[in-house]
Amino acid sequence: MAELQTAAPSAADLQRHEDRLRRRESLLRIAIPAALVAALLLLWELLVRVNDVPHYIIPAPSLIFTTLIDNWGTLSEALWFTVKLTLLALAAAIVGGVLLAICFALFKWVEIGLFPIAVILQVTPIVAIAPLILIYVSSTTAALLLCAWIVAFFPILSNTVIGLKSADRNLRDLFQLYKASPWQLFRYLLVPSALPYFMAGLKIAGGLSLIGAVVAEFTAGTAGRETGLASRILESSFRTDIPMMFAALFLVSLLGIAIFIVFAAISRMVLGHWHESEMRGER
Repeated sequence: MAELQTAAPSAADLQRHEDRLRRRESLLRIAIPAALVAALLLLWELLVRVNDVPHYIIPAPSLIFTTLIDNWGTLSEALWFTVKLTLLALAAAIVGGVLLAICFALFKWVEIGLFPIAVILQVTPIVAIAPLILIYVSSTTAALLLCAWIVAFFPILSNTVIGLKSADRNLRDLFQLYKASPWQLFRYLLVPSALPYFMAGLKIAGGLSLIGAVVAEFTAGTAGRETGLASRILESSFRTDIPMMFAALFLVSLLGIAIFIVFAAISRMVLGHWHESEMRGER
């Protein structure tokens, strides 16, 4: 028995082993996609150079990177405008979607009256709505913000409503049995129930707000200093400056990836200690 107890790993050893596995998994999650992207870029570079493809058809990644560096002053201003527009639209969607979802969950008549309107806004293509918004709203920036908000609003609303309604009915009865106040019911039951659904909707809405901002700017066709990356893409297409177009497109994709990574990290931080969707199982 003494020998078996000596051979058995201690709790500290098991914890160190688990930490090593987690570090290895985190490293693989970064290294494998990075290696795959690097291989694809290298293949792209080789195919362009070997086949001598003109830069006005498909530029090589090295030329895109050089264009990005040379035009960073213009592209950085456009990137910052797109970031501001995306985050403002997302913030407005979060505030409006959560407040309206709470009203839907607490007042049935509000859901009956307003939910069809929200569905209509969601299923109508933003490309069809954007020209009307640009006509009726005098400020172009406000019109772009409204278009991006419409696209990002529904995922927040829909997911939060589902989460608020998904609270366990037995737990509701238990709260009523102990005569919990409406605030206690909301704070300690409905909010934890809705939080995983809200975080899922937030990750969806983050990308959609960027898509809405870019599509709205394409529709507006604006030009000048106070414009985003979509305007740089349009200007490049008019001038047949394909490397510049790819550089702006690269920044749009990079921004979308950054938004997803940030919200995925927030979701893991908020839910990782108690919800199954973010808890890491044993390997």
